[in-house]
Amino acid sequence: MIEQSFSEVFASALDGAPTVVVGIGDRPTTLPVHLWSRTADRSDHTLLALCDGPTLDVGCGPGRLTEALATRGHIVLGIDVVPTAVMMTRERGVPALQRDVFDRLPGEDRWHTVLLADGNIGIGGDPLRLLQRVRTLLATGGRVVVELGEPGTAVVSCWAALEANDRRSRPFRWATLGVDDIGRVAATAGFDVPHIHRFGDRWAAVLTEVAP
Repeated sequence: MIEQSFSEVFASALDGAPTVVVGIGDRPTTLPVHLWSRTADRSDHTLLALCDGPTLDVGCGPGRLTEALATRGHIVLGIDVVPTAVMMTRERGVPALQRDVFDRLPGEDRWHTVLLADGNIGIGGDPLRLLQRVRTLLATGGRVVVELGEPGTAVVSCWAALEANDRRSRPFRWATLGVDDIGRVAATAGFDVPHIHRFGDRWAAVLTEVAP
């Protein structure tokens, strides 16, 4: 199997690989990356209804949610580390930057909503550190809309790799977090215990800053 960068393997999946496998510990997980290039569906719009005002879509991928947010009337910016994903988002007519969430970003401390969908709470392998960083991006009274694993999802922080088209990425840090543990992690990061929302087989939480 050919080893490549994360961006190269992810781009290969966006080009039509039927599955991408993320090695989470000893239990690989199939991700429908090839479906993320489609138009947002009803389930996506249910998630996006939780967003309020100008929204930063972290890990936007090929931009289906960024585009849908713009269609819903939001000022929106997508960010992703994968150049192909950023290009695909821009081709939808919405703004996107090739940027890591831990880099300096436009509009710091002015975003009304930060969106972490499609498992992106796992970025960097440390959900607490990620939420602490996201908190610095929010305006006063802002919120984080975060998609989560179903009840029973284990809290895992590990080295992972993407696999697609007989290619494997070099290892990167990743994490999983479910609805059972989001309250504890959110409180440590300075957010109120969240409201939990279920829509079909998807789960999400809305986090708001703890009042001073």
